[in-house]
Amino acid sequence: MIDRAEYYAAKLAYETDASDVHAALKAGEALVVVDVRSGEAWAQGRVSGAIHMHYSEIATRAPEEIPVGSTVVVYCWSPGCNAGAKGALEFATLGYDVREMIGGFEYWVREGYPVEDADGVHRRPVDPLTGIARVRTRA
Repeated sequence: MIDRAEYYAAKLAYETDASDVHAALKAGEALVVVDVRSGEAWAQGRVSGAIHMHYSEIATRAPEEIPVGSTVVVYCWSPGCNAGAKGALEFATLGYDVREMIGGFEYWVREGYPVEDADGVHRRPVDPLTGIARVRTRA
C-alpha cells in the first residue's frame, strides 16, 4: 500500500501547474511546452512559445521534432479536458520526461500569463479567483 507522502510525491512528479510552468520558463529552464488540443483550439490562443502537436500525432511527430531527453509539459483546454493526460501518456510511452499542466490553457489565461494568437502575444486580465490581481491605487 502506498502512503500519502509517496502518493503526493508521485503526483508532483507527473503534474505541474500554470504558475510553476510560467516561473520555470521565466527562470530560463529548458521546457518544451506542447499544446495537445485541436488546430481550431490552437488558433484561438495558446501558451506563448508553445508548440502545437495534437495528442494523436505525438507518436509519429515527437521523435522527429523533440529530442528525447527533453523535459516536456503538455496541456489541453481545462480541468474538464483529458487530452493533456492522453498527450502525457503518449510522451511517456516514448520515454520522455513529461508532466501535465493541470488546469490547462484555461488556468494559464485566468492567471494572466502570456497568450499568443494571430494578433501576437498579449495578456488577459487576471481572474481574482485564480491569481493575484494587480491593485490600482489612486494618486
